[in-house]
Amino acid sequence: MEAHFQTFLILLAVLAGTALLARRANLAPAILLMLAGIALAFVPGMPAFALPPELVLLVVLPPLIYSSSVAMSWREFKRNLRPIVLLAVGCVIFTASMVAIATHYLLGLSWSLGFLLGAIVAPPDVVAPLAIARRLHLPRRVMVILEGEGLANDATALILYRFAVAAITTGAFSLPVAAGEFAAIVVGEIAFGIGVGWLMLRARHYARDPQVEITLSLLTPYLAYWIPEHVGGSGVIATVACGLYMSWNGPLWISSATRLQGVFFWDLVVYLIEGMLFLLTGFQMRLIYEKSKAFPLDEIMIATALVVAIVVIARFAWTFPATILPRVLSPSLRARDPLPPWQQTFIIGFTGVRGTVSLATALALPLTLSTGEAFPYRDEILFIAFGVIFFTLIGLGLTLPIVVRLLGVSNTGRAEHVREHEQEIAARREGLDRALKSLEMMTSDREVSDEVMRLLRARHEVRVNQLPAAFDADEYDASALGIELTRELIGVERKTIHVMLRDGQITDETRRRIERDLDLEEASLANREYGHVPL
Repeated sequence: MEAHFQTFLILLAVLAGTALLARRANLAPAILLMLAGIALAFVPGMPAFALPPELVLLVVLPPLIYSSSVAMSWREFKRNLRPIVLLAVGCVIFTASMVAIATHYLLGLSWSLGFLLGAIVAPPDVVAPLAIARRLHLPRRVMVILEGEGLANDATALILYRFAVAAITTGAFSLPVAAGEFAAIVVGEIAFGIGVGWLMLRARHYARDPQVEITLSLLTPYLAYWIPEHVGGSGVIATVACGLYMSWNGPLWISSATRLQGVFFWDLVVYLIEGMLFLLTGFQMRLIYEKSKAFPLDEIMIATALVVAIVVIARFAWTFPATILPRVLSPSLRARDPLPPWQQTFIIGFTGVRGTVSLATALALPLTLSTGEAFPYRDEILFIAFGVIFFTLIGLGLTLPIVVRLLGVSNTGRAEHVREHEQEIAARREGLDRALKSLEMMTSDREVSDEVMRLLRARHEVRVNQLPAAFDADEYDASALGIELTRELIGVERKTIHVMLRDGQITDETRRRIERDLDLEEASLANREYGHVPL
């Protein structure tokens, strides 16, 4: 027990150090974390650790999917539902089919084993590509499509995976039955996920206690995921539906205190989970290397290279036709949603990084068939899955910034940022104007002292004066300077309060109340500068 805890502490230290190094080197943390995990696995004296697949599929995946779904805009998800479904369902099935065809005819695998391998490596990861893409200022629609695909494609892959495993272990498979089950799973999980979201949102509103509400929020993804997964579904679709429901309806039901504490709580949870996942994924290299000694290494390397090439090419082969053909076939769609620049379509095709779900499903393969025989090619499939993760994460992850820069896609993202900032200024100004008019109505039939009215108006004027008339680079630089100076002033206040506490002029309770106000003001400053893209 003590050894496991020491290993956990070592992983935490490596996680923090690698994340800091990634920030200084301006690299995606996922890449360095996986490389650090691989290096750590071969350190003398470091115990071998096999990543339990149930840890990823039942414990880690639900909160990651849920948090991403809550952060996703339901309006934008619905607006881009067609390309999201085409990628999350169509591209996954197409990629799995291409892998099955290639491995059947070129490597001699059976059709069922080929589809099983395809289902494992077909879905791009929901974490790694977005962590890389967010740093590159891609157009908003590209980000929404990638994030929506990452949320839903695991469901398609997991369902295909279970069909393939059942066909291999039992020797029976019916396409009409499988298609009917797939449709039933999708519809049933959407309804169940919305129901869980409705129930938990009302339970949290009834609780009216931040600690209880955050605890319920942590239980929500597991309730949405585990029950459908237990009865034969994937659990992913239900969790996505629940998260989107909470995203759309939550702001009117969740208190500000819960939101403030919940944001910090979930940010920490997601940070630790994602970092540990990539570390532990790299950590599996030692186990996979030991298993690889049982078969010819040159043959398995050729098979891995073939599958990597297939998954990369298949995504491009699907993405461009799926973007063009619907507009060719539907004039109304072409008029409503013109063909996007080919550079954006290329970036979507290029962002096909595989991750821990592929490794977890490979690790979850049964050891034996129903007949008692060993599961065929189990270790080879595990090696290929890890190879696909490694080469797509390192290869595509490192070259994506170069491709984005060469294609000039980030310029569109920066222009969008300017428009969004102008809309934000207008929305804030409209809200403040409405609030001022409401103040007159609120106080018309109440006895309010001049002092109270003066304080309310002063608060309003301060917030109005913080808003620029429009977005301008020079004005933004001036605003950034103002934020920096405000932080320095807050720092002076903190030092003063600390000196007064040390000298016994105030109590600890007084210091905590003052610090909370300063913390909230500093958090407000961070919110004002978040998302700035240098022009």
